[in-house]
Amino acid sequence: MDRDSLKKDYIELVASVREYVKEQLQLGFIESELSEPERESPYANFDLPTLATDAASCTKCPLHETRNSVVFGVGNTDADLMFIGEAPGADEDRQGEPFVGRAGQLLTDIIVKGMKLTREEVYIANVLKCRPPGNRNPAPDEVETCSPYLVRQIELIQPKVIVALGSFAAQMILGTKIGITKLRGEFHPCNVPGLRVLPHKKPPAIMPTYHPAYLLRNPSAKGDVWEDVKMVLAFLADV
Repeated sequence: MDRDSLKKDYIELVASVREYVKEQLQLGFIESELSEPERESPYANFDLPTLATDAASCTKCPLHETRNSVVFGVGNTDADLMFIGEAPGADEDRQGEPFVGRAGQLLTDIIVKGMKLTREEVYIANVLKCRPPGNRNPAPDEVETCSPYLVRQIELIQPKVIVALGSFAAQMILGTKIGITKLRGEFHPCNVPGLRVLPHKKPPAIMPTYHPAYLLRNPSAKGDVWEDVKMVLAFLADV
């Protein structure tokens, strides 16, 4: 066999092997040497202003077609305490700031009246940066697409505690499908894939609790949230 024929056979073999490996990866029969959580985030070197600018022009999912504003996050960028909800509502979409509607006022009361802090002392964000139409629940592909923004926010802020408001925030941060009723009431270790923590810092402790919108519909659950908040205050006082 001449050299050209050998070269041709070799190229065909490599292409065949590459196609086979691609197919097996898609089927899940083999794992990539660099698994998804280990891949570096596209925002790994972004600071908060750059991240916010990138989010403001994001068109990675269909939600950009119906939004009025990208609701990035507000508050102290060096906060010990971070609140994370699921997605902006109508008021947030109009004003471009998280938790400014009725549920937002309730969260403000929890922070100001209950915790004796100000909104400016904490950091507030959502898993999704754009409002789902009709305030529907976030879709799994929307969470997957948008959550890298939140992960980078957590990395840059390096909070000591994250209060996860509602099931969607808690499940994303904890990597679980367990509902909020079973999750709330105790601290959980952070399980955000690929989250980078500074050497002198510890991963944030996660306290899941009910979303303020849930409390508007179920006022009797406010006592449970207050118990969760007291544990957060005790934790912060002890670190």
